[in-house]
Amino acid sequence: MIHNDWYDWLQKEFREDYFVKLASFVHDAYEQGPVYPPKQQVFSAFEHTDYAKIRVVILGQDPYHQRGQAHGMCFSVNPGVKIPPSLQNIFMELKDELGCYVPDNGYLMPWAKQGVFLLNTVMTVADSKPLSHANKGWEIFTDRAIRRINDREDPVVFLLWGRNARSKVSLIDASKHLVLEAPHPSPLSAHYGFFGCGHFARANEFLSGRGKEPVDWQIRNLEHVQ
Repeated sequence: MIHNDWYDWLQKEFREDYFVKLASFVHDAYEQGPVYPPKQQVFSAFEHTDYAKIRVVILGQDPYHQRGQAHGMCFSVNPGVKIPPSLQNIFMELKDELGCYVPDNGYLMPWAKQGVFLLNTVMTVADSKPLSHANKGWEIFTDRAIRRINDREDPVVFLLWGRNARSKVSLIDASKHLVLEAPHPSPLSAHYGFFGCGHFARANEFLSGRGKEPVDWQIRNLEHVQ
């Protein structure tokens, strides 16, 4: 159960026809399994980042598709899991921009707790089959979530990396919010504009300029958070 200010909106969406069909598909997929993330973690991004506390939105595509990696937040992996290449590149950019050290884990929960909403636009995936749950209804749901965040009077930062995320730019009022676009941090594209994008520093400058606390982007080593 999600006990925060996403609750009423989620309950309304869950009753919509498109979501009823999506839920049926997802239920059957889990029955046939394996599907990631675990059922109880599909809505982790909503559970751990209250709507009213969102300061930054990062959009991913769909969850990691290998066992034990995904836990319902884009780019994040469970403690003890090898850091995926895209997240390793995100950490390298943070090192260059802000002097953050590269941590020994890719567990981004500390970002979520600070108001960084880590949303995959497709929220489930079959084992070893990337994008296997695309075009089943998740995109309708997550587009509506993006629009709801856009409707806030309080401005937020949207970090859109890669073609999938950048396709959502039309859902966002750039006259109110800060929208930063770059290539995906994947090793296939990071050298074409993600490295050197300056998005983390620019996000904090935007937040500080509006009287908000900047995000502490440093992920601590596991020995310091257990």
